[in-house]
Amino acid sequence: MKLIGTPASPYTRKVRVVLTEKRIEYEFVVDPPGGEDTRVPDYNPLGKVPVLITDDGATIFDSRVIVEYLDSASPVARLIPDDIRQRIQVRRWEALADGCTDAIVAVAAERGRDPARQSPQALVRQQGKVERALAAMAEDLGARSWCSGEAYSLSDIAVGCALGYLELRLPELNWRKSYPNLAKLTERLAQRPSFRDTAPPAA
Repeated sequence: MKLIGTPASPYTRKVRVVLTEKRIEYEFVVDPPGGEDTRVPDYNPLGKVPVLITDDGATIFDSRVIVEYLDSASPVARLIPDDIRQRIQVRRWEALADGCTDAIVAVAAERGRDPARQSPQALVRQQGKVERALAAMAEDLGARSWCSGEAYSLSDIAVGCALGYLELRLPELNWRKSYPNLAKLTERLAQRPSFRDTAPPAA
């Protein structure tokens, strides 16, 4: 298998963590979709990463679709439960974490524009999404060790990647102090080789 993405992409990281947890060998092809010579549109018409190329040449894109495919491809370390109620809970966590990540991406993109063209309203709107998502994650996690039930799952992977990207792009947010249970979860995840080996590069 080949995975096309970038080291800083939180969505790419989510897939890389899953690949490691599932013990699936793959080649990581770094291809920034914004580069002049990018080939990402050749594999994903939307021009976005990550893209997984399977051994038979099929392409799978969108991190949520890729991780579901990978979880079903190997029985090792199941990350998405078969039970429908538990499965929905895990996917709900993933949607919350990915939505938070989307908002972080939007804030970073807006801040990257010429100051005269930035929209304060857009920044406030997207930052509000981040803050509400963090509050919801912290409340739902409570005093548990893992996001969904008593076991490590895709929920934790998605949340861990979102929080890692938050630290990379919005380091001024002191979320660790405000949400110590999320900080503890992040520290727990950082001990896993899958997270340690996929940490995004410093901004």
